[in-house]
Amino acid sequence: MDDRKTFRGVFPVAPTTFTDNESLDLNSQRRVLDCMIDQGVDGICILANYSEQFLLSDQERDILIDTCLDHIAGRISVIVTCSHYCTRIVIERAKRAADKGANMIMLMPPYHGSTLKADEKLAHEHFAKISKHTNLPIMIQDAPISGVNLSAECLAKMATNIPNVSYFKIEVSNTANKLRSLIDLGGESVLGPFDGEESITLFPDLEAGATGTMPSAMYPDLIKPIVDNYQAREYALSLEQYNQLLPLINFENRQCGLQGTKVIMKAGGVIKSDKVRHPLTKMPTPNQNRILELAKRYDMIALRWGK
Repeated sequence: MDDRKTFRGVFPVAPTTFTDNESLDLNSQRRVLDCMIDQGVDGICILANYSEQFLLSDQERDILIDTCLDHIAGRISVIVTCSHYCTRIVIERAKRAADKGANMIMLMPPYHGSTLKADEKLAHEHFAKISKHTNLPIMIQDAPISGVNLSAECLAKMATNIPNVSYFKIEVSNTANKLRSLIDLGGESVLGPFDGEESITLFPDLEAGATGTMPSAMYPDLIKPIVDNYQAREYALSLEQYNQLLPLINFENRQCGLQGTKVIMKAGGVIKSDKVRHPLTKMPTPNQNRILELAKRYDMIALRWGK
């Protein structure tokens, strides 16, 4: 009998908060986590790309793992992103996440720049080696940023053959088709087919069999009813809610990037600064004004949580 816990629902990515001088703001970080939990999320992901993980030092990663997991203190499930090109470093990161109480780790396939990329064989070896050193479930993030093409057949083979590889965050073009193929090929070995990319294709992905989504932390309170109603077989209501939210989802996805959440959380009193680290640049003022206007229209919790 398979007694593994199944993770499903809405697992937004927590932004990493900085002061205006780009140092870590741990007080704001804790408030971000509380704001997300108060919105009824099913779990939280930290140190992902939308957390600016590629702009953090190893020491800062450790500080954030300690801060976030100590503050959450088991109140909710936590996924820790441990991606790195080097398999050995991923293993070290995974061990540390497990020691601090993480519930799952998320990994990109090995890549570094546009030319150092693993093929499917090396990616399989990478995840297999990591699996031998952790008991945590592993979520593979299949996203264009890596430049690594992992076919549905390859992902299903890893789900079937590698212990712990049982969750998949799919955010490539034609996500629904890939999710459907992965589920068909992987069967019961695919415990958690998720989508991402700010949930921009959420409803067709749910129709394809997705059981979870990983949006930003901007408005999980508005994403969760879509997922909950779909899982309750209230399909028409779920579609209506998704269609109503699409203007906001589209603007965040296409015009804001990861800074959108910070703009909203600063305006809502959740965090002190919406700073992103250079070479990322400040979001243009017209875009800031527009996302704030949309936030007011949709009455999202993050815009008023800290007031």
